[in-house]
Amino acid sequence: MSASSRRRRVVRTVIGLAAVLVLTVAGAGAWFYHRLDTNITTFDAGGVATERPPAPVPVTPGASVPVNVLLLGSDTRNDGNADLGGGDEGVGHSDTAILLHIYADRKHAVGVSIPRDTLVTIPACRLPNGDWTKPKANQMFNEAFTIGASANGNPACTQNTVEALTGLRVDHTIVVDFKGVSAMTEAINGVDVCVPNDVNSHNIKLKKGPQKISGPPAVDYLRARYGFGDNSDIGRMKRQQAFLSSMIRKIQGQGFSLPTLLPLADAATKSLTVDEGLGTAMKLVDFAQSLQQIKLSDITFVTTPWRYAGDRVALVHPDVDTLWRLLREDRTLDGQSTGQVADGATATPSPSASAGAQTPAPTATPLSAEQLAAPVTVINGVGTDGLAGRGSAAIRAQGFQNVSLGQTTGGRLRTEIAYDPPFKAVADQLAALFPGARLTEEPGSEGVTVTLGRDYRPAAGAPTADATPGAPGTPAAAPTGPLPSAMPSGIAENSRTADTDPCANLTFG
Repeated sequence: MSASSRRRRVVRTVIGLAAVLVLTVAGAGAWFYHRLDTNITTFDAGGVATERPPAPVPVTPGASVPVNVLLLGSDTRNDGNADLGGGDEGVGHSDTAILLHIYADRKHAVGVSIPRDTLVTIPACRLPNGDWTKPKANQMFNEAFTIGASANGNPACTQNTVEALTGLRVDHTIVVDFKGVSAMTEAINGVDVCVPNDVNSHNIKLKKGPQKISGPPAVDYLRARYGFGDNSDIGRMKRQQAFLSSMIRKIQGQGFSLPTLLPLADAATKSLTVDEGLGTAMKLVDFAQSLQQIKLSDITFVTTPWRYAGDRVALVHPDVDTLWRLLREDRTLDGQSTGQVADGATATPSPSASAGAQTPAPTATPLSAEQLAAPVTVINGVGTDGLAGRGSAAIRAQGFQNVSLGQTTGGRLRTEIAYDPPFKAVADQLAALFPGARLTEEPGSEGVTVTLGRDYRPAAGAPTADATPGAPGTPAAAPTGPLPSAMPSGIAENSRTADTDPCANLTFG
């Protein structure tokens, strides 16, 4: 055999071996991704409300827009979680809830913690049998997750509640249980935390001081409430925020490469429940990699401005309204614009833009601040896309603060305003907004429900709460006036950046 023939044979052999190696690696990779995909549990999108806040509008076609991700920690003891959390199996609560707003510039992020005891209106939510509940006012926030008593909780109901509360469209929802926390912390070889004092309470033992934790101790650190400060959920949220900051720091330090992210995804997907938009391993990895340019100093955690209301928590207005508006307009907490989203594109509609053709200013006696905070639910009783959004915008334009959207029903000819007797004055005021509406007393309803009928005629071109601003014939909503010149104290006092000393400000009371 000639030298040239031998060289050709060697080349063919090398090429053949390379091809086999590529196919083997590709096959292993495909198998690995398939395994991750089969790990993931998704929740049914059919439970997401049909009336939703608008999607943001990019400055130019194809530009990035903000992304809102709802992170929920479930305390369920089902599926082996009792080994980590103790207690009996049963329906879990979302005792941890963080709404992560990722700015359109992909250089800033804000995580908003919502206290589990916050009193809110839980809007209409879908039950396992397909029926929808009626909205209920003055409910603890974490009760939304339990609607329907499903073993895996009701993430869609919590998402609906957050959207109704904030006016922000939630793009993705992720639920993680105790096993997920344990596995993910082990996958990144531990998280550096600081324990403010020795703890030996409710079967949780933690030693004071800086330390690295993973597995079950990480679960204990995140779920512990007693033994710190006043034993409140507020203090626990401070430690959860510090923990997430440290976890982000660890992942950034290791890099956002596939060798780092895939083991984390493997651990996470075994105990995650996500919306269908994040239902594959690659979608989760792509999402994580999209955050790699955000510096720790540009990640802020904030607890919603709050106060105690007996044993529960009430949101503080107008500070919390300013917080939601800043995020709807994609502004940082100090009011700066990132310049990536059309100014005011996702802000609450202005009175001039949202008042309907039939909605003159009310002539009834002016309401008190307490009455303007009454829970009002708006239901689309016709089925026309965006009708409830237009009606709710008109109501908000008159100063009502606690307006949520109910589930579309259809078939209603005449607008009806149903009210609990204590809210009679509120119903009378709303009747002036919807001439011809029928008033119906409904004891025990805990608020006012406006069901829009075919007699309601919103102004042509009025923005909706579920349409995409910027679409033909749908003008973007205008801002609702100047923002405060300084960050409201309710926001500033409840904030910490991800680069804050991990031992600082870890308890409350």
